[in-house]
Amino acid sequence: MKTLVINDDNSLTKLGVVIQNTPLSLPSTRVNSCMDKSVSLQDSLVSVKNLSFARGDKKIFDDISMEFERGKITAIMGPSGTGKTTMLKLIGGQLFPDHGTIQVDGQNVHCLRKNELYTLRKRMGMLFQSGALLTDMNVYDNVAFPLREHTHLPEPMIRTLVLMKLQAVGLRGASSLMPNELSGGMARRVALARAIALDPMMIMYDEPFTGQDPISKGALVHLIKSLNNTLGLTSIMVSHDVQETAAIADYIYVISSGKIVGQGTPQQIKDSSSEWVQQFMTGAADGPVHFHYPAKDYIDDLLSSGKRY
Repeated sequence: MKTLVINDDNSLTKLGVVIQNTPLSLPSTRVNSCMDKSVSLQDSLVSVKNLSFARGDKKIFDDISMEFERGKITAIMGPSGTGKTTMLKLIGGQLFPDHGTIQVDGQNVHCLRKNELYTLRKRMGMLFQSGALLTDMNVYDNVAFPLREHTHLPEPMIRTLVLMKLQAVGLRGASSLMPNELSGGMARRVALARAIALDPMMIMYDEPFTGQDPISKGALVHLIKSLNNTLGLTSIMVSHDVQETAAIADYIYVISSGKIVGQGTPQQIKDSSSEWVQQFMTGAADGPVHFHYPAKDYIDDLLSSGKRY
C-alpha cells in the first residue's frame, strides 16, 4: 500500500496529475485505473468489470464481470466460502480489488475520496446476515439511528418516517420491543426497515433467509419483492437458498472457484446444461462436487497394514 500525499493541489495540477477523484490512500496498482473517467452507458446501477481479488495465496475472484440492472433483483449464488459476501464488501468499498473496476451509479468506487465514498454509501442500504441490530436500543431507535446520524430532521418527522418504515415491514406494533425480545424473523425485518430508512437507491442482502423458519422465509421473500417494486430499488442478494432466491430474482449469477459457472434468468439457470449448476440447484449429494473426499482405493485401504491416520 502506497500513500498519495497531497501538499499542494495547484502544483500537482501543473504537473498534469489528476487528483480530484483520487482517494488519499490507494494501492499503487490502482492509480492508473482511477484516471479513467469513463462511465458505463449500460442500464446498470452496478457494473463489475474484469474483477480479480485474492486473500493471500487463495484467489477468491478470477477476472469476473457482472452487471446489476437498475430496478431488478440480481442474485449471486454459490456454496459457502465462494466469496459472495466478499463481493458485497468490494461493491461497498470496504475491500480493494487486485485488478478490475466496480462502478456504482457511474462512480468508480475505489477511486473515491473518503467523504465521497461515505456519501455514496448513504444511498446503499445493507441487510446483514445477522441483522446487526444495536442491542441496547429498541426497535424504534434502531430504525431511527441512520436518520439521526445522517440527517438534521426534527424528531416529529423522524417519528413519522420510522413508523412508515416499520409499517412497511409489518412491525409498527413492535416499535418498543428490544432486540432480545424479537424472533429471528422479526429481527431480520427490523433490520430491513433500518436498511430503507434513508430511502436508498439500492439494497444489498447478505444471506437474508439463513436460519429462518418457512413462515419467516415467506415473509422475507414477499417483503424483498414488494419493496423492490414499490420503492424502485435495485437489489443485490447473495444466498445459497435456491428455492426462495429463484422465486424473486430477475437474474442469477452462480459462482464457484473464483469463476462464474452459470448465469441467466431463474428459468435459464434451471435449464442449464452445466452439471455443476444442476448439482447446486437441485442439491444432489454427488456430482462434479464429489460426496467422497479424495482417498486411495477403498479395498486397498481396508487391506492395508493398518497404518494409523
